[in-house]
Amino acid sequence: MLDLKFVVDNPDLVKRNCEKRRAACDVDRILELAKSRSALITEIESLRHEQKALGKKGKGKLAPEDREMLKKEGGRLKAKQLELGERLEAVEAELDAAMRLVPNLTHPDAPDGEGEEENREIKRSVEPSCFLFPPKDHLEIGKALDLIDFEAGAKVAGRAFYFLKGEAVLLELALLRYALDLLVREGFRPVSTPDLARHEILDGIGFAPRGPETQIYTVEGTDLGLIATAEITLGGLMAGSLLAEKDLPILLAGVSHCFRTEAGAHGRASRGLYRVHQFSKVEMFAYTTPEASEAMLERFLGIEERIFSDLEVPYRVVDTCTGELGGPAFRKFDLEAWMPRRKDHGSWGEVTSTSNCTDYQARRLKIRYRPDGEKGTKLVHTLNGTAVAVSRALLALLENHQQADGSVRIPDALVPYTGFDRIPAPNGQTTG
Repeated sequence: MLDLKFVVDNPDLVKRNCEKRRAACDVDRILELAKSRSALITEIESLRHEQKALGKKGKGKLAPEDREMLKKEGGRLKAKQLELGERLEAVEAELDAAMRLVPNLTHPDAPDGEGEEENREIKRSVEPSCFLFPPKDHLEIGKALDLIDFEAGAKVAGRAFYFLKGEAVLLELALLRYALDLLVREGFRPVSTPDLARHEILDGIGFAPRGPETQIYTVEGTDLGLIATAEITLGGLMAGSLLAEKDLPILLAGVSHCFRTEAGAHGRASRGLYRVHQFSKVEMFAYTTPEASEAMLERFLGIEERIFSDLEVPYRVVDTCTGELGGPAFRKFDLEAWMPRRKDHGSWGEVTSTSNCTDYQARRLKIRYRPDGEKGTKLVHTLNGTAVAVSRALLALLENHQQADGSVRIPDALVPYTGFDRIPAPNGQTTG
């Protein structure tokens, strides 16, 4: 959430930013509400001043009829204050709701655009994989090696749920532990988070817990929702906290299951493991001072690149365009892996993202720090980044490391965690 004073003082800048980010928010209504709020507060304060003066009069010697008149006037002032207080409460509720629709400001270098095709490629690791045989997609590989079962998942839980089996289970655990070990060496503290969060935490992070645009599964009869990412729980961890500058940055590596409704997400490009309702993930999260957040974003991106270099998967980095940033992100980088059979003939697909949310989430969640040697407090900056989202990482590994005989090679970085360097081909099967 932006600061209300900033919005009131810079309405044209905020309007332009909303337009760039394709955000539906009414800045003019916010200005009207802010003006009404200010007028109501002034009027209530004036009434309180009158009531205080009336109280002083009542302490003196008064005739019975004058005391009765003061009593009536005091009652009138009290009733008026209650009426104005109710109006103020309604105005503040509408103002808060309107302010929550205003997106964060945007980094000046973020490309202007509406869809993912407008993202700007800024780096590529190596050129996409070339095969001397017709490559299979991950669903064909998963079925042939009995690793992935979407049919059983649909029978048990519905479309876009799945079972992992055999070596795929060990590969999932290997990816999680490999990412955690790397992050611990980088100074992150591992955290296993709840898979549920209160709606106020979901909203504070920037996820709509209700409504047609939500990606959140809610638990009926409660104020809880299944988390879409550990960013939600890691950000909620410090809600309402006052931190010391000497303790910053705080670096957390969150392990969780993630649940997303993925409403309307169908089509060839989204099939299989690319877009599912549940997956495991290791998430990076940081609380920093404002001065340190841009450097931390680069650090997060560097870690993501290192992970996919270690996994020997071709990738590229894109600077996310304004229309794809979402509400909280000031700047966001996506790391896209080459997926040889996505869209049939291969394409890049997002496997990680990292965002600097500046003080947007911290203001909503009331997370502040006390600067060393200064009076007062400041809002922290929050950052998040995917270390490994198992479903898409698994997709990229299966498709990029498939072999002509139908087996799948395990990258060297994962072998100590899996205990094997290859998922063997099914008996008697050859490819190409």
